[in-house]
Amino acid sequence: MIRKARTVALASAAVHLLVAATLCADGPKDPPPSPKPPAPWPAADEIQRRREDSEARRLFRETSPVSFILTADFKAVGKDRKPDSETRFPATVAVLGEDGQTRSIPVQLRTRGHARLVQNCGFVPLRLEFPAEGTMGTPFEGQGALKLGTHCQGAREYEQYALREYLAYRIFNLFTPRSFRVRLARATYVDARSGKTVVERYAMFLEAERDLARRHEARIADLPRTLFRHVDRPALLSMMLFEYMIGNTDFSIYVRHNVRLLQDQAGMVHPVPYDFDYAGLVNAPYALPARGLSLKTVLERAYLGPCLTMEEVEPVVATFLARKADVLGLVESVEGLDPGSRKEVKGYLLEFYSLIARPRDAKRLLMEACSRKAGM
Repeated sequence: MIRKARTVALASAAVHLLVAATLCADGPKDPPPSPKPPAPWPAADEIQRRREDSEARRLFRETSPVSFILTADFKAVGKDRKPDSETRFPATVAVLGEDGQTRSIPVQLRTRGHARLVQNCGFVPLRLEFPAEGTMGTPFEGQGALKLGTHCQGAREYEQYALREYLAYRIFNLFTPRSFRVRLARATYVDARSGKTVVERYAMFLEAERDLARRHEARIADLPRTLFRHVDRPALLSMMLFEYMIGNTDFSIYVRHNVRLLQDQAGMVHPVPYDFDYAGLVNAPYALPARGLSLKTVLERAYLGPCLTMEEVEPVVATFLARKADVLGLVESVEGLDPGSRKEVKGYLLEFYSLIARPRDAKRLLMEACSRKAGM
């Protein structure tokens, strides 16, 4: 397990080394991203309709866990370890409808991911593709394809890592609506051949990228070589301080690694992070920090954002301090977290808050010990 984890960590570290090598002292040679997507935008009323539909998705109206039974040939599914595989597996989702009756929905399963899929996980991350019809009156009404965050390994401790990652998403939701919504789930996985339950674990559904974009009247933009100066400054600072807060170094705006870019009609770009299993807040056993940062474990933090001015430091720190009680309240509210996990994540977050509450330390972090590169 350790050897596999180090292999994946080296691949992740290569992202940061690539970025560092490209962003030389004289600045990047590449032009800035295109200011607007090339395709025409829909009419204003259509954009508004899409926004309202996406905001009202039934699945994300509530935070209580949604229970469902997923039946498939999981032995066959688990063998598909090729990243970006196009293979689909028939499956069914059984879930209670709004009328209180159990509904059975035919779906297609695909494996997804890279590190978790190829190296780290015995139980693979999944993507569920729902039919165009047959979901009315269920939590999955209006959904197309959804990512399902699973428990990775059979041992109970891995369920805790899934819940900690869910918590990371919920924390970022507190600081900006331009973030992926998540819904906690209680999943029962049933083998289609034998009819026997494989395992029952907590999982989470991640909002579709299309809905994320439409909620903000924007698009997911494929903008290569995006630098700090190309994105909305307040959104960038909020994201970077959040990544520092949870102890995550497994991302890059420049190569769009674990970051999606939202671009609106005016050309403004907002970065939206995802995939936090390498964060110190999660502290998964396979996670290692990116190379080149002089970190021994993922529990150590590194601020990878741009250097701030004094005028920028105070408001961004004040925003995080103002939500301290809400953040800690989330830790207490997540169903399924065991006492040990709750204590660890709370202590980890309090360590962050203790640091930024001291003006001298916050200044040192955001104005002195920051990244002076053009992007990361």
